[in-house]
Amino acid sequence: MLANTPAGAPVRGPRELIFELGAPESSCVLGPELDVPAISVAEALGSAARAEKPALPHVTELEIMRHYAHLAEMNFGVDSGFYPLGSCTMKYNPRINEDACRLPGFAGLHPYQPLDTVQGALALMVGLSEALGEISGLPGVTLQPAAGAHGEYTALMVMRAAHIARGDARKKVVIPNTAHGTNPATVTMCGYETVTIPSDERGLVDLDALKAVLDTDVAAFMLTNPNTLGLFDPQILEITEAVHAVGAYAYCDGANLNAILGKTRPGDMGFDAMHINLHKTFSTPHGSGGPAA
Repeated sequence: MLANTPAGAPVRGPRELIFELGAPESSCVLGPELDVPAISVAEALGSAARAEKPALPHVTELEIMRHYAHLAEMNFGVDSGFYPLGSCTMKYNPRINEDACRLPGFAGLHPYQPLDTVQGALALMVGLSEALGEISGLPGVTLQPAAGAHGEYTALMVMRAAHIARGDARKKVVIPNTAHGTNPATVTMCGYETVTIPSDERGLVDLDALKAVLDTDVAAFMLTNPNTLGLFDPQILEITEAVHAVGAYAYCDGANLNAILGKTRPGDMGFDAMHINLHKTFSTPHGSGGPAA
């Protein structure tokens, strides 16, 4: 069965689940001959032994390979063609970078290793932090957040702590209706109320609508720039000035940082904090658990 993607690339439709393939006698792994005395599973596990066999698929290696290759053909992504998914636009990450991240000195680290055994990784982290500081135009960097949304959460919690430290417990965070989808979730998780403002006829922040909701109860304004529509907001300095005028913080969602690298910096636009998606900008494997992956 064939279907067509928006880009016109033919893609096979769904077929059997892997549980519907194979046969009871099929196997993709043959273990070595037993070279120790055999004992029964019931004897080894006692009451922990299952009464019935687990419902696992019995398939050959060839069936497994074809099954997952077929599933890959059903996907559309950077390996298939241009992937313009708004504020999650993905670029192609060179495959050699996948090998680099698997080097034992990085992939095999343990959190409690002695410091003298992890100097290479620490040097890389320090260099990355310095580079991100230069790129963002911001005075400090943390590599602790394990994903982009985690970086958002961290930034908003820092802003929240700063307000509370001044005895200024604010209740609202403002976002545009083009906000990156994680923004309202982050706002809620930080205990704030989300206030959404409309875009103007150009798809940019409606400055009058923003100023109408800005007051001393607003903790922050979150903005992706360029936004989810791919538009850079030329009003950005006026936006951040208005936000700061009520004592709120300006947060930059870094989902579209690729578009402005080397041209301008969020810190120069007046933003106080941001997160950087390293799986987009630095080829960190997507979903690898950090930093900001």
